[in-house]
Amino acid sequence: MNKFSTIDYIVFVIYFFLVSGYGYWVYSRKKSAKISGSHDFFLAEGSLTWWAIGASLIASNISAEQFIGASGQGFTVGIAVAAYEWIAAIALIIVAVWFIPIYLKNKIFTMPQFLETRYNPTVSLIMAIFWLFLYVFVNLTSILYLGAICINSLAGGDSAMFHWIIIGLAAFSLVIAFGGMKVIGFTDVIQVLVLVIGGLATTYIALTLVSERFGLGKDILAGFNAMLKDSPDHFKMILAKPGQNASQADINKYLALPGIAMYFAGQWIVNLNYWGCNQYITQRALGADLQTARKGILFAGLMKLAMPVIVILPGIAAYVLYKNGGLQHEMNAGGKFNGDNAYSAILGFLPSGLKGLSIAALTAAIVASLAGKANSISTIFTMDIYKKYLKKGADEKQMVGMGKIIILVAMVLSIMLTWKDLLGIGGEGGFTYIQKYTGYFSPGVFAMFILGMFWKRTTGPAAIAGVLSGFALSILFNDFAPRLFGNETFLYTAFHKANGTYEIPFLICMGLSFLFTMIIMITISLAGPKINPKSFVLDKTMFKVDPTTLALIITTLLLLAALYVKFW
Repeated sequence: MNKFSTIDYIVFVIYFFLVSGYGYWVYSRKKSAKISGSHDFFLAEGSLTWWAIGASLIASNISAEQFIGASGQGFTVGIAVAAYEWIAAIALIIVAVWFIPIYLKNKIFTMPQFLETRYNPTVSLIMAIFWLFLYVFVNLTSILYLGAICINSLAGGDSAMFHWIIIGLAAFSLVIAFGGMKVIGFTDVIQVLVLVIGGLATTYIALTLVSERFGLGKDILAGFNAMLKDSPDHFKMILAKPGQNASQADINKYLALPGIAMYFAGQWIVNLNYWGCNQYITQRALGADLQTARKGILFAGLMKLAMPVIVILPGIAAYVLYKNGGLQHEMNAGGKFNGDNAYSAILGFLPSGLKGLSIAALTAAIVASLAGKANSISTIFTMDIYKKYLKKGADEKQMVGMGKIIILVAMVLSIMLTWKDLLGIGGEGGFTYIQKYTGYFSPGVFAMFILGMFWKRTTGPAAIAGVLSGFALSILFNDFAPRLFGNETFLYTAFHKANGTYEIPFLICMGLSFLFTMIIMITISLAGPKINPKSFVLDKTMFKVDPTTLALIITTLLLLAALYVKFW
């Protein structure tokens, strides 16, 4: 693959100074306005507009694992992987209408604070420590590692350069993160613009390559139609359940995306837990008023509908090209076929200038995610551990100072873990690594939140039991159920893997873990009072939406329905 040209470096430098300069301008205005207190640093309280909230949500969500992992699954499975993006749009509607009003009315600024307010300090402290470990050892580290690997491969694959890229990404993220959530939120607007423009450039080149491969000239619509005709199996949202004579390739696809069944199981838990019970995401809206927060979240939902065009379509295009004799060298990089090479394989065909723009887009996604994640780590530690247990009398300046120290510590720790891949992320793949280790806890955490919000009888002991049982049940169904209960039961079907073992689709495991966790939590709570004294007071007026919000919801649902009708 060709290295960058001079114009690519110029484009990238312009992007760097544009983001850094804008971030400094936002920070300077904030300082001159004398609003640099802890709530502003951690939450940008009252200063983010709806479009900044929406853009920040997308910039923080889309990172290297989406560009590389989702594009790789687009190559392997097809459009079905878009379920993660499109169901997110519905999840964001649910969060905007029902979750955010509860958070804002009860002045919730962190997820551990929610747990203390609703349950007790023990539950809050346990989960604060858990989230800190998860965010540092799973999310922050894997984003940095996968991002450095991707950019390094595009720059020529020099091992020495890899470490400089790690330092560069971390340093750039620190520049943004030290400015606080307001700087993160507003610079994310530029990050999203760069991400979208660079991503669309890559998709344009991908469709043009397909069009030329089929002798149709440089016509992106002709290229897209050629893909539909050549590989119709890659444009089906619902995968059929494999029969007895199914190939291992089809079984592997179903294990990742188990057809219609996943829509009754883990797909909702993944999305609602991520978008509604995750400090990293909800933090962007918790400092705003209700209407601004709702519009920002719904704006992000609309953008999620378009994300497959940027992160999945290039992977499908790479599959069609590979199937028809193209990209053989690129897809077999290192002497081993790897679907995760799909996105970088397409990037290699970008002309000078556009290649720099696309790398800037990739960097924008990585830096936005790193800065946002670092700020969330800082917020949880400072507000839920430092202020409550280590220095109860800490003033605003001390809290912001501690927040910056924690951001630096978290980033340095992630560099150390990434330097020689001490956690083995490369062996599992960044996308798989994140899904695996967050997914084991998602059923218990989401059950704890959903019951805590909407069932007044839920108790603190039930919450602790829910987190523990959710984790234990996830291990049971993912790792032991086929051996203990058989490969075919009324609850699940386990499928044969290439290594000779049997496995239940991960999203089905998540759904089953959530179901039994809910039963356990409800049973324990029934032994307590009919109304828990710490339950939230819910008012129907909290969930009413204004005409603009309703219009956004209807527009999103109509577009989503059209997409599913087209690709069912």
